[in-house]
Amino acid sequence: MRHRLYARLHGLVILIFQVSADLGVLRVTNYVTPALSSDYCLVYNSKWTHLPQTSNNATSYVLKNIIYTGLCKNSDVPAGGIKDEAVAVMRGNCTFVEKGRIAQAAGAGAMLIASEDGLVPPSGNQTDYDNITIPVVMIKSRDILDVEKTLGKNVRVQLFSPPVSVFDYSILIIFLIAMFTVSVGGYWSGVPDEDAGGRSLSDSGNSEKKQSDKNVSFTVFTVLIFVAVCCVMLVLLYFFYKYLVYVVIAIFCLASALALYNCLSALVTKITVGRCRFTFRTKVIEVRLLFLATFCIALAVIWAVFRNEERWVWILQNILGIAFCINFIKTLKMPNFKLCVLLLILLLIYDVFFVFITPFFTKNGQSIMIEVAAGPSSDEKTGGDILEVPADTPAPQEKLPVVIRVPRLMNSAQTQCTVMFSLLGFGDMIVPGLLIAYCRRFDVRIDSRIYFISCTLAYAVGMVIAFTVLILTKMGQPALLYLVPFTIITSTVIAWRRGEIKMFWKGSSYEMMNPLESSVNESDKDVVE
Repeated sequence: MRHRLYARLHGLVILIFQVSADLGVLRVTNYVTPALSSDYCLVYNSKWTHLPQTSNNATSYVLKNIIYTGLCKNSDVPAGGIKDEAVAVMRGNCTFVEKGRIAQAAGAGAMLIASEDGLVPPSGNQTDYDNITIPVVMIKSRDILDVEKTLGKNVRVQLFSPPVSVFDYSILIIFLIAMFTVSVGGYWSGVPDEDAGGRSLSDSGNSEKKQSDKNVSFTVFTVLIFVAVCCVMLVLLYFFYKYLVYVVIAIFCLASALALYNCLSALVTKITVGRCRFTFRTKVIEVRLLFLATFCIALAVIWAVFRNEERWVWILQNILGIAFCINFIKTLKMPNFKLCVLLLILLLIYDVFFVFITPFFTKNGQSIMIEVAAGPSSDEKTGGDILEVPADTPAPQEKLPVVIRVPRLMNSAQTQCTVMFSLLGFGDMIVPGLLIAYCRRFDVRIDSRIYFISCTLAYAVGMVIAFTVLILTKMGQPALLYLVPFTIITSTVIAWRRGEIKMFWKGSSYEMMNPLESSVNESDKDVVE
């Protein structure tokens, strides 16, 4: 497999492995009813077998299914012969080279070796393969059985290997999800201030006492503690991944269910009908909110039970993840731009250090960030030169639920052989989202929209640049490396051009200083008079 893609919490870190195995597509068509057609996964070794990139350039062979034999001796060739046909044989009892020689000598056009144990690329001595000119590929035995069951015996096959496309439309969906999350979270963060008349950026004002229990403001100390906890947690996951991954999964279930409830309850309470209530231990409970809480918990439980089901559970993870990020952005409030800059720069350093610097200290030369992101999978972590596609669904490999996942949409050999995802870490939305939320609340304070809109657009530009660099260089890119400078510089320039840089920098602290300065000025004025 030429490329494998993964991403990580605080940066869009995409990892590309080079291995000597290649993936291809086996296209099977019923030549009596051409509408009956299906594609299957195949594995081949590009050092010995060369396949065309498109089906238009691929030779069509009649399929001869003799998987009841291993084709290890000449007597295994069927009486009718296999001339110019693609012969499917069972793996085992002899080497790939011996099978290939017999098939070629019998005039076969291609050889498909069916395996029950998983797919590995055909291997052997290079000189032995020099005399074998027909394509030799590996397929799953259950795929051959499926061909007979769904397409019948009158079929032709084509073998080709489409080129890997770096760009995929799933990236566009990831971009839209990110923009939706930071925009909604940031805008929602300013709603309490707007309802209070825009008098305060902090939760300490009298106008926001009702919100103070729900919102949390950062201080310099909490920012430093937050970054330190991120560092310690990442290192602990590196050394104790197989234990701590379940702790992270449990925390995600609880936090995402609560976040989803907070997001949906705000919408449900706007509905004026169906407000049935009952009293339980002096507390009045709305029936619809009770059903909503049950629904949110059920979604989290379903995700936890089926979290390793690749085909559909990503939808639930994205719903829970989006709610988690929105709730995080709207709940944790930065009181001033100074703390926003401190937090974003520290997390940028954290991101770059654990991606680019830690490989110099680890035994296998991989970064701690990538090790934790990929999980304890030997091929993903070592970049080994042997790819194995399991015959059946492999044993579940636990992954950290800290990313938005969208399946790759463009058809390729990779998507045919396994479920491939485009990923974006929660941190790439939450961290810049906190600054966007501060800009929204500052806009409310000064009765403007310029900061929120400008910072959101800067985030969009940063994401586009990150994706563009990724596509052009085909190298992993920490997204914060682009998002942090774009959002911080844009906000600073806007504040400077409007002459509000001091107020923007100090935030709620500036509000508390202003009344004091005004009273001092009034006293001085009275003395002069």
